[in-house]
Parts: sequence; structure tokens; C-alpha cells
Amino acid sequence: MNPSNLETNLYLVGFMGTGKTTIGRAVAYRLKYQLLDSDHEIERQEDRTVAEIFEDQGENYFRELERKFVDEGHAKTKCVVACGGGLVVQPGMLAKLQKKGVVVCLHASLETILKRTSANRNRPLLHVDDPMERLRVLYAEREPIYRRAGAVILTDNRPTSDIISHVLRVYRREASERAR
Repeated sequence: MNPSNLETNLYLVGFMGTGKTTIGRAVAYRLKYQLLDSDHEIERQEDRTVAEIFEDQGENYFRELERKFVDEGHAKTKCVVACGGGLVVQPGMLAKLQKKGVVVCLHASLETILKRTSANRNRPLLHVDDPMERLRVLYAEREPIYRRAGAVILTDNRPTSDIISHVLRVYRREASERAR
């Protein structure tokens, strides 16, 4: 297989706290691609945090920034993009990502997600009295879309190296199929 076939972007999607940025960083390093985290890129462009954007202008404004990022905020090849948890659930966004590259969904249990996100104050959707209940409601809304995203890779209780290897195998297989 020609290495240039593997230049298509990789989009990591899934619920918050599933490891998209952590795994994305390692995968990008191995592929020698650029890592972009959609939330971090939006924060950089807006010069404020996601939480501040939510507070100042609301979720709808933030979702518009995500759409703009997907449409024009990154290179067309050689990127690993760690997508914000809600990015792919917007109407039409999953199809848009699938057109642009390989999509892989990372998954973890709600208990793991709560443990991974509880110390992070930059999670505006979890600034509620009962974060676990909020996770349950959000996940129930989003799960059908995540399941349609592509390969689903479990990140609970697995060595990071195994997750990275699994993502790379899926990416290489699907990028190769796209190139045919």
C-alpha cells in the first residue's frame, strides 16, 4: 500500500472523558500528523474557555463555532482531530466528518467518565448538582449517534498502548479502503 493513501484525516469522536485528546496525541505522534483538539482550537480562536463561551453566548453559539471549525478550521489531510463530545451529535456533522476522513468513536462507562471529568472545571455541561444524572441523560441522547460514527473502541480499564494500537489498526484499514 502506498503511504500517501494514509493521509486522510482521523476524527476521534465520543463522549467527554473517553480519551479523545490523550489517544489522539499518541496516534498523531505515531502517524507524524498534526493533532488538533476542536475545543482547544475554538478556545484559541475565541481567546476564552469553552465554559466562558457557554456562559457568555450559550451552547448554540459554541455549536456554530464547532461547525465552522469542521468546515474550515483545519487541514484536509494529515490531521488527527479530537472532536468535542457534542460536535458529532449536531445534525449533519457525522456525515460531514465521514466525508472528510476516517471516524473512530472512543467509549467508556459513565462511571469512568465521571471519574475522569470530575476534577475538570472546564466542563460546562457538568456544572450541575448531580453530574452523574446529567451524564446519563446526555449519554442517552448521544449514544445512537456515537454508535453510527464508525468503529467503537472501548477505553475502560485498557492499557493506553492497546487503545492506540487498536485505533491505528482501524485507521489504516479504513484509510486504505477510502483510497481504493
